[in-house]
Amino acid sequence: MVKLSVIRKKLDRSGFTSVRAEEFNGGVRLSGELDNWEDILECGRLAVDKKHSRGVINDIALKGYTPPPPRMPALTDKALEGKTPDVLVIGGGIVGAAIARELTKLKISVLLVEKEYDVATGQSARNDGMIHAGIDIKPSSNKVKYNVRGNKLYDKLSRELDVPIERPGQLVLYTAPWQKLLYPAIKLRGALNGIPVYPVSDKKAKEFVEVPGLRFGGFMCPSAGVVSPYLMTVALAENAVVNGAEICLNTAVIGIHSNNNHIEYVDTNRGRIYPEVVVNAAGVFSDKIAEMAGDRHFTIHPRRGVEAVLDKTAFKKAKCVVGKFVISGSSGKGHTKGGGVIVTIDHNLLIGPSAHETPERENEATSAEEFEEVFDKQRLLVPKLERGDIITYFAGTRAATYEEEFVVEKSPVTDNFIQAAGIQSPGVTAAPAIAEDVRMWVKECLSAEDNPDFNPIRKGIPVVRELGESERAALIKENPDFGEVVCRCEQVTKGEILSALSSPLPVDSVDAVKRRVRAGMGRCQGGFCQPLVVQIISEKLGIPPEKVTKKGAGSEVAPYIKEGSK
Repeated sequence: MVKLSVIRKKLDRSGFTSVRAEEFNGGVRLSGELDNWEDILECGRLAVDKKHSRGVINDIALKGYTPPPPRMPALTDKALEGKTPDVLVIGGGIVGAAIARELTKLKISVLLVEKEYDVATGQSARNDGMIHAGIDIKPSSNKVKYNVRGNKLYDKLSRELDVPIERPGQLVLYTAPWQKLLYPAIKLRGALNGIPVYPVSDKKAKEFVEVPGLRFGGFMCPSAGVVSPYLMTVALAENAVVNGAEICLNTAVIGIHSNNNHIEYVDTNRGRIYPEVVVNAAGVFSDKIAEMAGDRHFTIHPRRGVEAVLDKTAFKKAKCVVGKFVISGSSGKGHTKGGGVIVTIDHNLLIGPSAHETPERENEATSAEEFEEVFDKQRLLVPKLERGDIITYFAGTRAATYEEEFVVEKSPVTDNFIQAAGIQSPGVTAAPAIAEDVRMWVKECLSAEDNPDFNPIRKGIPVVRELGESERAALIKENPDFGEVVCRCEQVTKGEILSALSSPLPVDSVDAVKRRVRAGMGRCQGGFCQPLVVQIISEKLGIPPEKVTKKGAGSEVAPYIKEGSK
């Protein structure tokens, strides 16, 4: 039972006497108005009581601030009117895609809706792609449970879906001699979490990364790996479609109607849907979906992080995932994130992320100041990094709850509602394990049978630059389009782009092609190849070049190409 008196004392002692606190839906609901966003965040943190409360519902308003409306699809039609899927999955990130695929292992109908123009456009594209070992996660938490299980599932997923992973390991460096004394506790945490860990001397550490003055050593988590998070999301979604799932893009949930704690229908911009079970995997909007479904007991407070991508020439400057030993968590006025230097699956280096709280759920803007913060911090770790190595940087917004915990559950309030919400780092790692539990709950809800025809295999697009000489020659002989290089930086061919455009999940934009074959991800960032990619899309889909978009309706590429050519 929520201990309101304790929370009230915390708020009063911190000067938040005007904030109202009440028990709601098994948690605590905060309301009122404050002048400062940081104060609103602090109230949320003060109200956390994991032992006695389901969560914090922070409805304190920021004075003078009106949140921007969510991005909505331009499309409006009745394509989904009257649909009756057994399961409706809301959200096309890696968690939603993994759930959709996992559900096709049952003899049921599955519909996934995503409001953006493609899968993997939010958190699932804007992260470092690390398969976390989980050494920094608190034992007994939902996070560590799903992280460790998910980590172990990735080798099988990689084989089945033809998505490469690597396990270079995670090297954590000590920054002071006293930190060595904590290794027995680190080893014990590893044992409790089922995570292998071993000490690394300063001499051994220098084999992985050159750090002048390195003299304290560190420890290695060999199970840490890397994957392309957006390519894995695409592969999960494509395999789900092949196995009978339906995926509808440009489809936003705008309302959910319940009766007697049971969802009857879901309204979208494309019609009303009547599902038997609804799964909430809506990322930064998962608390809004939970509220529509009548079981909101948590709040997403968006956390934006900036990361920078370095050219492949910087790859030799670190040979594994490298980070400094930090005691992470919330402190004082904000949440901290150590970040690090990540060796990506595509042999770039990636540095970051930063961590800044923001009231905006879709704030993906970057600034020079944030980039400098990330670069200066990680250059202390790997001094040989140079600004000339940077080819681009980006921001992603994480779906953090005040409990800093995943919300993965079959709702005890709404009987046909399942939550896979509040999924921030290590969500990429945890996704396949979360999907397994959702399948278990759906099977119970629907008394569903296993699907004997489920096919786990998905064959990826040939990566010509990685083929041996004889394999490449044979492929080009069979299809000459694989011999025509379009993106010189990444050596992507016309054949690869055409294959992406013919995938089980329809693709019609420049960024969707980039997500699948890396055209435009090199040093020039599409400066040379983008007009050719637009032309190929135009010809393949039979649409005028000026109708080809970068990332969905409203982002037509042709005007920018013409402007740049002047």
